[in-house]
Amino acid sequence: MLLIITLITFFLSSLLDNLTTAIVMTSLCSKLLSEKEDRLWFAGMIVIAANAGGAWSPLGDVTTTMLWIGGQITALNIIKQLILPSVAVCILPALIITNRYKGKKFAAAPKHESTLKEKKDGQIVLFAGIGFLIFVPVFKTLTHLPPFMGMMLALGLMWVITILIHKRKEPEIAEKYTVASALQKVDSPSILFFLGILLAVAALQSVGILKELATFLSVTLKNDYLIELYSLLSVLVDNVPLVAATQGMYDLSSYPTDHSFWEFIALSTGTGGSAIIIGSAAGVAVMGIENIDFMWYLKKISLLALLGFATGIAVFLLQMQF
Repeated sequence: MLLIITLITFFLSSLLDNLTTAIVMTSLCSKLLSEKEDRLWFAGMIVIAANAGGAWSPLGDVTTTMLWIGGQITALNIIKQLILPSVAVCILPALIITNRYKGKKFAAAPKHESTLKEKKDGQIVLFAGIGFLIFVPVFKTLTHLPPFMGMMLALGLMWVITILIHKRKEPEIAEKYTVASALQKVDSPSILFFLGILLAVAALQSVGILKELATFLSVTLKNDYLIELYSLLSVLVDNVPLVAATQGMYDLSSYPTDHSFWEFIALSTGTGGSAIIIGSAAGVAVMGIENIDFMWYLKKISLLALLGFATGIAVFLLQMQF
């Protein structure tokens, strides 16, 4: 069961993004597992798998999306180069935690009764949503237009589908499931948080501080991969400002599109935050849903996350050798 949850989380986060997937899968486990301790262990594995799954997809994490939009990576190449290291990040923790549950059986969860029409509508929305997300990188590749245009087109098509599905329902019921209603629930503080980070980084770039830091690192360390080690700060610091700062420090003339430098940045910042519960947006969301204690996660999950992280980095460096 744990391996199935990990597998679904890993691949779903590459489509829905790691934050959304972590929320969905943690909510699902809360319906399947009755014991609090079991839910905590599953939640910890979900954080690791969601962050690992988000690292190898241009849609899976805010940071990889930033690199994709910035032209530092392309969709097909980041998938090809990071899927094996990302698998390595979550496979070791998953096997260790699975061993803990060897031979244990869980009680069956009660089934939710729904009508045939509700099931059909749910399947339409699910498959249409996933299909439109897959469509975004295809749209960019075929049209060479910015990714946000594909995302807005997908949103518009989803809006039309939901209106058609619910047009014959009572207005009070239909209103709850419209895109307009969903947009009213957008987390404005989080959007302002990211806006503030990007403005602060842009200010540092404008006055030349980021370029000076890049020059200092290059002269002092004289090695691409040693320079990239500063991205391991994502264990402690949010990965969005780290990636934004990196984009300001190094332009495409220093490291061209699809250079291993950018791939390593995507991998290390995307997965390093799993080491502590507040190190990633997915971790913070799961912490709120299951009321995970910071010290419990630090004692039980952090070492497993770091083992997976180190394994993923090792696989990436080994892959580069060949």
